[in-house]
Amino acid sequence: MNGIRVGKADVKPDTPTHVHGIRQGNKGPYHHQPGHHKDGTADARRSTGIHWKRHNAIMKIMPSLPPG
Repeated sequence: MNGIRVGKADVKPDTPTHVHGIRQGNKGPYHHQPGHHKDGTADARRSTGIHWKRHNAIMKIMPSLPPG
């Protein structure tokens, strides 16, 4: 298997792993995405914009399972 050719490495070993301006972790833009809540739950607005109130859970004790 000596016929494998590889190119020059794209990164250097001393390059930092985090680049300024890139979001890291599970922090999400909740105020930009309708239907996503800060506690990790979601409602039907996450999946659909047409009559989304009809697709939410009927009672408060029921889990919210958005379509899609």
